[in-house]
Amino acid sequence: MMTLFDDEQILKAYAKDIEDNKERETERKTAERMIKMGKLSLDEILLCVPALSLDELKELEAKVMQLV
Repeated sequence: MMTLFDDEQILKAYAKDIEDNKERETERKTAERMIKMGKLSLDEILLCVPALSLDELKELEAKVMQLV
């Protein structure tokens, strides 16, 4: 029987997905710290953390403001 992906391809894809998620979480934490500082607008934060969308930053801002 023929398979579409071999085990090595699956493991590489899984490892890349884990790494991407770690990087994205780091970006979110950085943006969260910047929002908490309150010195930059979301547009300015977007320039510093381009991996996140403006909508994601707005959601993060709402979450941070609820905690304050």
